[in-house]
Amino acid sequence: MSDQLIECIPNFSEARRPDIVSQIIDKIKEVSNIHVLDFHSDEDHNRTVVTFVGPPAEVEEAAFQGIKIAAELIDLNNHTGSHPRLGATDVVPFVPIAGVSMKECISLCHHLAKRVGNELHIPVYLYEEAAKIPERKNLERIRKGEYELLKHEIQSNLARKPDFGPSKLSPAGAVIIGARNPLIAFNVYLDTDDVQKAKTIAHAIRESSGGLISVKALGMLVNGKAQVSMNLTNFHQTSILQVYETILSQAIKLKIRVHHSELVGLVPQEALMDTAIGFLKLDDFSGDQILEQRLNIIKLKSVKDELAILDEIASEEPSPGGGSSAALAGALASALVSMVARLTVSKKKYANVSAQMKEILHQSEKLRSQLTEFVHEDARAFEKVMAAFKLPKETDEQKTFRFKTIEETTLEATRVPMQVAQWSVTVLALCERVAAIGNINAITDAGSAGAMAMASIRSAGYNVKINLADLTDEVTIERLQIQINQIEQRAAKLEDQLLATIKERGGI
Repeated sequence: MSDQLIECIPNFSEARRPDIVSQIIDKIKEVSNIHVLDFHSDEDHNRTVVTFVGPPAEVEEAAFQGIKIAAELIDLNNHTGSHPRLGATDVVPFVPIAGVSMKECISLCHHLAKRVGNELHIPVYLYEEAAKIPERKNLERIRKGEYELLKHEIQSNLARKPDFGPSKLSPAGAVIIGARNPLIAFNVYLDTDDVQKAKTIAHAIRESSGGLISVKALGMLVNGKAQVSMNLTNFHQTSILQVYETILSQAIKLKIRVHHSELVGLVPQEALMDTAIGFLKLDDFSGDQILEQRLNIIKLKSVKDELAILDEIASEEPSPGGGSSAALAGALASALVSMVARLTVSKKKYANVSAQMKEILHQSEKLRSQLTEFVHEDARAFEKVMAAFKLPKETDEQKTFRFKTIEETTLEATRVPMQVAQWSVTVLALCERVAAIGNINAITDAGSAGAMAMASIRSAGYNVKINLADLTDEVTIERLQIQINQIEQRAAKLEDQLLATIKERGGI
């Protein structure tokens, strides 16, 4: 899985026809590198919430495909449900999970919104962090009056002009797209069918009515019971336990009881841990006391997990590929240099070179860390290139943007293997030094390190040169060509020195 992860939680206005829900989910799953983690359908709401994760470009594509098929299969004119909605795909939030900033998430939202508007001809409103209009940060304001009111106002009321797409509704309605931090969808069912009591409690607890911070709430009837339906937008400010206890207190005032509660979709482990700590009044509790947490630490340190990159390289996916392998070879070369240095420092026989070996060890560990990072960075760079080639090119504006993006991402994809080659040349120089003064019993390990470093340099060079073929700036191409040639020439000289040193010390 990519080091860059975004979570997407689209809400589709359908739950009563499982065949349609399945078609939507299958369409999302068709996109490579997408992992559907969960989906939750509620027939009373007539709404399905899907949760999936993946790298940015693939997450955008999966969301687009979900919106597209939902528009084909769901007619809002024939839709009823207790949950407010504006479209077949009602809301599409993106949440940065790993290696992605909120700013990048916002950019993704704007790009997707433009695609949906231009290609699917569906009006799009941006909300939360992606909102272009401050008043639209709040989802409830955009959704006011739902599909039925928007049908009449979208053409006549300038305040309801979409951010992207036509000012006209089809049976697919409109889509609301945004970027936000993780939230918790939490529902509490009351032991009554009096929906007004649920609305009274919702009014008392939601932030917009002067209630709890970061809590959004509605009262509705679900499965014959009054339900307080909530989104907790920041569980650090208001926890699940605080919300639940407040509802209990409000229910007592109304002479009713809580029947049960539910979580919709996924929830951060920390949120449940905070709830348990608060309810049990645990003192000095730490996450390290959770058994599974400790087991995960062991798992992360396992050799199998460390070598998981090999399974990724061996897969049918084009990334990670040669560039990542080049970086991995360089990292292995650094690791072998570190091993020879440690085997030398620990022996009294080599006390006279101990200080030099400690310095070499310091350098090789720094190189190993950086080259290991390049394993993932090269894959990310290549994924951005692939995403650029998938950009639309129907209009002149799209063609210009696509060309510029391809040029920029290709240049970045050239920069990474160039750096790998540069760092691996430094590793190769260290190989010669440890071969010359290091533990004689590990001299062939120094040679092996040199062989890995050369493999890294040659492989990185291939990747630089293939990317140069896709660039158009002749000055840049010539500069990079000279740079990689100089690196390879220096590497060839260092390799000759290393082989001569090993032969001189009787290693081969």
